[in-house]
Formats: sequence, C-alpha cells, structure tokens
Amino acid sequence: MRRLRLGSCPDSWGVWYADDPRQTPWPRFLDELVTAGYHWLELGPYGYLPTDPARLADELAARGLRCAAGTVGGVGGPHKDFPAVLAETRRVAGLTRAAGGRDVVFVPVPGYRDDATGGYREAAELSTDQWRDLLANTTTLGRMLAEEYGMSLRFHPHADYQVEYQSQVERLLDGTDPRFVSLCLDTGHLAYRRADVLGLIRQYPDRVGYVHLKQMDPALAARAAAEDWAFGQAVRLGVSVAPPSGAPEVPAVLKALEDLDAELFVVVEQDMYPVDFDVPLPIATRTRRYLEETGDFG
Repeated sequence: MRRLRLGSCPDSWGVWYADDPRQTPWPRFLDELVTAGYHWLELGPYGYLPTDPARLADELAARGLRCAAGTVGGVGGPHKDFPAVLAETRRVAGLTRAAGGRDVVFVPVPGYRDDATGGYREAAELSTDQWRDLLANTTTLGRMLAEEYGMSLRFHPHADYQVEYQSQVERLLDGTDPRFVSLCLDTGHLAYRRADVLGLIRQYPDRVGYVHLKQMDPALAARAAAEDWAFGQAVRLGVSVAPPSGAPEVPAVLKALEDLDAELFVVVEQDMYPVDFDVPLPIATRTRRYLEETGDFG
C-alpha cells in the first residue's frame, strides 16, 4: 500500500508572506499547481489564499485540489509572545480543518536574523529559560490542536531560528510530549545546517509526521556559513535548488520515509523569494515528474 502523498505549496511559487506584490497572485498559483500535476497543497501564509472557509473550499474544489495542511508563521517561536502564537494557531487550525486538512505546520519565523538586511534581531542561542518555555509551549500547542481540533502539530526546524541544528532538533523532540508534537522534516533546512537527515529519520521514526522535501546547494550553504549570510540572502543567491541537483539525496530520503510504513504528506518546497512569475511552473512540473519516477507515491 502506498503511504506517501505528494503535494506542493505556495513557497515553491516564491510566496513567503500573506501579501506582497512581488509574489505570484494566488489564483495563478492555484491554476499553475494543477498544471504542474499536483493534487495536494499546503495552504501557506495565512491570508495569502482566501480565508473565508466557503470561498477557499470552492476555489480548491473547482481545481480538484485537496488540503494537506495549514501553515502557522510570522509570529516567531513559541518561546516568545505565546498568547499571540496560540491565537494565530487557532486561526490557522480553523481554516485548515474547514478545508479538510489534518496537519498544522508551525514555522517559527521571523527568527533571529533579518532576511533582507542580514542583521541579527536577537541571540542565535536560546537561554535555559527560553528553552523551558519553548518546550512547554510547543507541547501546549500540540495538545490544544489535538483536543480542540482533532489535528496534529508538525514543528518545522528553520534556518536562522534557534531550532536549526541537529542537536537542537533532538533537544526539541526529547523535551516535548510525543503524543502532541512531531516533526515537519524539512530536508533542505536540515541539510543547510549539515544535519544527518537520514539519521534523524532512523532515530525518531515515530516523530516524523510530515515532510517538506527540499534540496540545498552544498557549496553555497557552506559559503553562507563561512560568510555569515542570513538565510534570505542565501536564498536570493540560489542556495535552494530543484531535485536532484542538491543535498540531501532524494532517493535515499524517500526510501527511508517509505520504510517508516506511515501515512505521510511529502510537500515539495523550493525557496525562491523573490522570483519572476514565469519561473516556478516549469520547475514545479519537472520536480513532480522526477519525484514520481523516483518514489512510490499514492
């Protein structure tokens, strides 16, 4: 039985924010998602797609699209203004559930760097008290989603946030309740920080609940680390690449995910912000074809 479901998301069309004139307009994104051959999508930043549940459902149904997950972002990590984080998570969960999704991907942005200027907003390491708050609040978020919405929290490690390196990901997983918190395994962000993606899958097989499939140019990632670029600067210089031209190796990742024998969404992401509107569709089409030839998707 095929257990992996392939989808994509607004990020692969250059969308990082709810509203930005440099981003692909949402009707074009939905139309091109279908043209590229995808049937599942992650909703992306809240407010980019229609937030009226009935209208969103109509727009997706008209194109034969189905919702894999909603995305929480823009409110920082759970160690910060937790009431704001909780409110935004509820808002996203309500729309996602109405659209038929079962997962909420928590993306802790903005992080400690400014993507535009490269400047540091805050320390790159959390204090002991901040780690305590992060772990407790993340479990609280997951419990709330499970008990109030019947949904699952998928925490997304992110470059330039304080959960980005492998040791930090392990600390997050070891310190949160496995009943309520699992990982959005973003293969690209982890590779960007030289994590052992396959090792994480083997070490935490029951905590991989969702996947962002992404690759990075290893040489550019190494240069970004050496020259202290912010992640947004690295993206503008092309660090995020289309499979199979980067790291980690896609066939090995897909094989490891298939071996988990779990139902998982594998959502393609290629960071391209900002990007010309005509660029994403051919890349998305080629990527979908390559992945379907390489993996066993249902």
